[in-house]
Amino acid sequence: MATQKELSIKLLVDNKAKRVLFAEAGKEFVDFLFSLLSLPLSSIVQLVTKENMVGSLGSLYTSAENLSNTYFESYHNKNSMLKPKLSISATIANVPLLPPSVPKVIKYYTCSYDGDKYSSSYKCSDKYVTHLLGSTCSSCNRQMNTELPCIDDATSTGASTNNGTYVKGVVTYMVMDDLAVMPMSTISGITLLNKFNVQNVCSLEEKIVGVSIKVGLELLKTSLKSKTVLSDIFLGSKQKTTE
Repeated sequence: MATQKELSIKLLVDNKAKRVLFAEAGKEFVDFLFSLLSLPLSSIVQLVTKENMVGSLGSLYTSAENLSNTYFESYHNKNSMLKPKLSISATIANVPLLPPSVPKVIKYYTCSYDGDKYSSSYKCSDKYVTHLLGSTCSSCNRQMNTELPCIDDATSTGASTNNGTYVKGVVTYMVMDDLAVMPMSTISGITLLNKFNVQNVCSLEEKIVGVSIKVGLELLKTSLKSKTVLSDIFLGSKQKTTE
């Protein structure tokens, strides 16, 4: 079984104020953060677990999950609502820290009825398409279970997608305590020290922390309720640090 990938980021911590001023991070961590913007709410509920969801989304999800299929238009409607398939799956499929079960490629289906060798009058002439396997064709009333080949836009144009990730890898990024992202620079670092009114640089400390899938999911959950995500997770928590 493959070892789960763990990233590392460098935190600048103000020990006096007990807060993370910012994190110094590379492409993969920023790609992970930006990929969170692509997740449907129901996928977020699944990731952070229904029991730990803030507010009422968890109970809403559970009630829909427990509601009998007889109350839905079809089983596929319920299933696609609770476990949506992302048409942008290529965008986040290779982003680290997201469990591989999250992104799903949308498949398209049509009916396979092409008449018989004796008569073409029974052919399904309309050829409707659906992403719900087993749907009923509106033209011939048969099941739509023949998968159609689908070419990704980037593939068809020959464009490079860089494995579907977001930012360039030649830049180091600053990630703020509230997860705002900006390019790393000496000037921006000095500006932040002034903004946070850091009087004594001796109170500042650099910490390198590991970011596993578990921590990544905690980042997602904490970002839904806090403006001090990095401080909440890495300060006072039992995270692995190396000097």
